[in-house]
Amino acid sequence: MLAEYLSRLAAEYTRERMKPFAGSAFGDFVRHEIAVEARKILSVWPFDLKVRASVGQGLWASVPWLAFFDPLITETATRGFYVVYLINPDAQTITLSMNQGTTAVINEFGHARGLEVLKRRAKDMCDRVHEFARRFSEESIDLGSGAGLPAGYEAGHAFGRTYRMGDLNDECLSEDLHVMLQAYEALVNRGGTTPSEAMQEEAGGKDIEETRRYVLSRRIERSPKVRKDVLKVKPPICECCGLDPARDYGFGGPAHEAPLDVHHSAPLHGMAEGETRRYKVPDDFMVLCPTCHRMIHKTETPSDLGNLKSRLRFKIAHDLTYFNP
Repeated sequence: MLAEYLSRLAAEYTRERMKPFAGSAFGDFVRHEIAVEARKILSVWPFDLKVRASVGQGLWASVPWLAFFDPLITETATRGFYVVYLINPDAQTITLSMNQGTTAVINEFGHARGLEVLKRRAKDMCDRVHEFARRFSEESIDLGSGAGLPAGYEAGHAFGRTYRMGDLNDECLSEDLHVMLQAYEALVNRGGTTPSEAMQEEAGGKDIEETRRYVLSRRIERSPKVRKDVLKVKPPICECCGLDPARDYGFGGPAHEAPLDVHHSAPLHGMAEGETRRYKVPDDFMVLCPTCHRMIHKTETPSDLGNLKSRLRFKIAHDLTYFNP
């Protein structure tokens, strides 16, 4: 069914975008029905991804798309990297692409240089998951538009496959999409677009496999989604020293904004390449103050809260009454 829907999008988009954007039934079909059909496919696969389809915001886009986002990386097509179906409505082609967000890059480097940066990063992405990239094509893609966003999609394309409208069927789509999402997961696990030197510096000079696991664990900790999910079910109090921002600092904001860190305590060293389970909320996490969090990462066993507590040489004096002289 998804192949049929994407083919319809490719066949009818040129005609439909001649009509008013507001209240378009075709726009609703793309944003809702196509996205729902994509989620049905994901429901039987072990990938934790967000799905979104778009025909533009306020105005018809030159290139409509259906994208799959890993929340650890991004939930928007403007940044990070993601898997996307890109439609060339003039040629009526559908391209499955490992691609990148362009907005931040263009804002930093300018349009012309930014496109070159995207192309260079696309090549790095291919190299990092070379065993997957070689199953697709690394050739450049043509989206049939000279507009800014399509040019960014073309530059940000790492590898993929382009189908003519009549050549795409559900069996082919399912097979290629599954492999592409495996490539996406591998790319996330191996550090994404972050240079190896930067990852190893952050990880403190560990070997490449340890570095990748460390960077992935830190990415999990820094995910806003993970943080909110953990602090919905765990008290916003440091599990080591007992620091309570509400009591000790008068913090009155929502729990997920408390000055505390979410520590991914489940070791990833036993996680095989290609294994999809990354974390379980709340079992795999501790809530720690920033000092205790930094300290536990300096221990040999960053999953051992008891060991960290045994090193603690102070206690938060909740029960003392302070008087001004």
